[in-house]
Amino acid sequence: MIVIRAKQLNFKKMKEFIMVFRNAAMGDFKPTAEQIQAIEKQWADWLGGIAAQGKYVGGTRPAPEGKVISAGNVVTDGPYAEVKEILMGAANIKADSLDEAVEIAKGCPILLVGGNVEVRPVIIMNM
Repeated sequence: MIVIRAKQLNFKKMKEFIMVFRNAAMGDFKPTAEQIQAIEKQWADWLGGIAAQGKYVGGTRPAPEGKVISAGNVVTDGPYAEVKEILMGAANIKADSLDEAVEIAKGCPILLVGGNVEVRPVIIMNM
């Protein structure tokens, strides 16, 4: 029996990155059921491709309602309709470098509708 330890294989540890998705406020735009289905398929295909490479860690999408807490513990309703960009969600991925993470982000469907993707390394906070 041959026992191979991970150290012997010299595995390269991937780093974790967060991709934050934003888009312009769309006002009263209400997509049709067909448009929603097409958009969801684009996202599923893109994220599925990342997952197939073993690089998808997880993601979230915020609900439209929420609260904003400011200095002095002032709580207001938010997010606001008058903001120029809306946080659409975020996904964590694994990549060897920031450049590789940026290349992965270039396939994001939000870019097709004028949105943007912010890519940053994740700092793991062990408590």
